[in-house]
Amino acid sequence: MIRHFPSLTTTLAVIAIAFSSIANTLQASCPFCAAVSQTLRQEIEAMDGAAFGKFVPADPKRPTEEGIGRFVITEVIKGTELLKVGQVVQAPYFGTTNSDSTFLLLGVDPPELMWSSPLPVTEKAQGYIRNVLSLPNDMTERLKFFMKYFEDMDTLLARDAYDEFANASYEEIKKLKPVMNREQLLGWIRDTSLSPDRKRLYLTLLGICGDKNDAKLLEEMMRSTDPAQRAGMDAMIGCYLTLQGADGLALIEELFLKNKKCEFPDVYAAIMALRFHGTDGGVIERTRVVGAMHYVLDRPELADLVIPDLARWEDWSQIDRLVTLFKTSDENTSWVRVPVINYLRSCPLPVAKEKLAELEKLDPVAAKRAATFFPNTTPAPAPGKSDSSSVRPGRDFTGTGTQYALAKVPSTDDIRLLPPKQWVASTDHEVSAGSSPYMNPFTAFSVTAMAGTTLWLVMWLTISGFHSKSN
Repeated sequence: MIRHFPSLTTTLAVIAIAFSSIANTLQASCPFCAAVSQTLRQEIEAMDGAAFGKFVPADPKRPTEEGIGRFVITEVIKGTELLKVGQVVQAPYFGTTNSDSTFLLLGVDPPELMWSSPLPVTEKAQGYIRNVLSLPNDMTERLKFFMKYFEDMDTLLARDAYDEFANASYEEIKKLKPVMNREQLLGWIRDTSLSPDRKRLYLTLLGICGDKNDAKLLEEMMRSTDPAQRAGMDAMIGCYLTLQGADGLALIEELFLKNKKCEFPDVYAAIMALRFHGTDGGVIERTRVVGAMHYVLDRPELADLVIPDLARWEDWSQIDRLVTLFKTSDENTSWVRVPVINYLRSCPLPVAKEKLAELEKLDPVAAKRAATFFPNTTPAPAPGKSDSSSVRPGRDFTGTGTQYALAKVPSTDDIRLLPPKQWVASTDHEVSAGSSPYMNPFTAFSVTAMAGTTLWLVMWLTISGFHSKSN
């Protein structure tokens, strides 16, 4: 018998799985990568039962509802106490398929498991899944296994290997340097058909195992006018600086930070790369990174992107400059005011208190917003949180008539301007107890979308459950 509506236990299980995925996304991970979805390993671990099975053709004597398919289990890979070979289960499925096709079946809420839509898997994918579930706990050994599948012909495996690396920390990835294939990475980076997310990963890896000779290729790509060549610009800049060190900053300043004609996405990509090198990169002194950030202050419409970074890194050399930005801001740059106030609130120098009092009189509304949304007593938030006060109107950053209507990027939220000692560790290499100090903008979008989808799913499941009981 098919259950039309999930039980409360199932609802809670689905909620737990969804929020577990969100939490995993927020963890410190590959600096320029964002997982596309849960990995196969994560999905199976979250389930009560998992098995391989084959589609059972429709039987006129045993009809099923539309959208429901019957599958016979051929191999149990999790939940041996719940499942057995030869057992027939029913799961959401539309259409027909070859009876020789094998599917991955995942179920929750025992004893009568609720099954998700079956995933077709090749024979190679079946072996991959078996191996994944038997991998050692050592992260380095696990990642070595996934490296072999980066551009596998089976797209399911290639995507899963990417997601595993996207969830891995940069420190763990660096341990793989001895087994990285530099020439292979260069070939993938040159391939303009690859998606930007894959290219970001390969650029990150090249930064670990490449040398200064590879920087020439990256410079050519950064200077290119071909969008396909410039894909993954933030990781490209990050890789270039990893290979060149502080000597490479001159080019980044020339192309992106001093260049007032540089478009917003490229400026932001450079800022993302600088943040990485100011925290986890380990090859450029932070004072030099901060100096490069100062050039962004020459563009008032973009200055609020870096003010939180200056406060986070306790660079109090820009007080007068920021006060001037506050006083000269107009309707197109007024969003700089709250970040400036929070910068001054974070600064321990007496002159900052004097300037703060002066600016509070000039714009009490901005001061109130800063105090309301970012009170000193508020505990440090998890990296990547944003708030409604950061929303920017559509603006033309380039003079081309193209407006970028964006919420202020989560990785530079002014919430970072809580007193730095509340959330920045005392060393240059530790931020918020080891957490990543920023979030990729695409990751932030994914998390927001996931949270919204989860809320919708919870509401639907709850309503469905009550409807089922009432009937």
